[in-house]
Amino acid sequence: MSSGDTDAQAVAVKEDYEDKVEVVDEVTTTVPSASELTSEMMQNPQILAALQQRLESIVGSPSGYIDSLPKVIKRRIHALKNLQVESTKIEAKFYEEVHELERKYSLMYQPLFEKRSLVVNGSYEPTEEECEWESDNEEDEEKNGAKDENEVEDKVKLESEDDSNDAKGIPEFWLTIFKNIPILQEMVQEHDEPILKAMQDIRVVFSKSDEPMGFTLDFVFESNPYFSNKVLTKSYQMQSQPDEKEPFTFEGPEIISCTGCKIDWAKGKNVTVKTIQKKQKHKGRGTVRTVKKQVSNDSFFNFFNPPDGKCNSSFRMRRLKIFWREILRSVI
Repeated sequence: MSSGDTDAQAVAVKEDYEDKVEVVDEVTTTVPSASELTSEMMQNPQILAALQQRLESIVGSPSGYIDSLPKVIKRRIHALKNLQVESTKIEAKFYEEVHELERKYSLMYQPLFEKRSLVVNGSYEPTEEECEWESDNEEDEEKNGAKDENEVEDKVKLESEDDSNDAKGIPEFWLTIFKNIPILQEMVQEHDEPILKAMQDIRVVFSKSDEPMGFTLDFVFESNPYFSNKVLTKSYQMQSQPDEKEPFTFEGPEIISCTGCKIDWAKGKNVTVKTIQKKQKHKGRGTVRTVKKQVSNDSFFNFFNPPDGKCNSSFRMRRLKIFWREILRSVI
């Protein structure tokens, strides 16, 4: 074999190898890493719910270790369990008092939330003093010195145009919040957005001190063409009491039931249902007809179903309440 043939074979082998390497590289880049898969799974509420259910089912399952211990040690372990039960009862009482504190301080927050609602909806124009706020950008500008004169003139012009804007309050305030909070973002569908633009406020109303533990979420809307309700509500009833049969599974207060509300939809405006067409074939004659059928539709407003009944949510009360509290306190 000549040196020319050898060189040609070497080039062919090299090109074939490079082709294979390129293919392998293309394939490997499309396969997500274990950490990416884990992250994606942890953001899936269905997977999280299934995982929590599985973990709850194995909590307290015997491992066989205690059974293998001498009787005298078992007795001491039983004593420790009794101490833990008493500790859990104290913890339950602690959460009851925490709820009372939250109820008490909610009254102190109320004037601030009411004023926020007035500003958002354009019923109150903040004073110059109330609007003073030093942003991070302004701090950077001060450190870097005065801006170019042309930039300053442009800024003054833009500010003067803003002052002439006749928009009231902060348009689409709550819709913007919903679209920027992951768990709410998943609930909101495109057909929900025009309705959520009419939302004026969200309030957390705690039960009174002489009532069972619970709270109600009030979603306040201005007049809109979709439904006649001024306020949509979702109430949660809770308990802070360890299960006598499984006291060691206690993690704090939990929701025992919830009550939504009936939405008085205008004709043809109910976004929680959709109409589909289905073909039916007559068994005897073989004729085909098209029928219309209403089926459920994904929507944020399914949150208010069922109007009355057991709550299927796996949320612990503390997590749910903290979630809404953070939305209401940290919306800016």
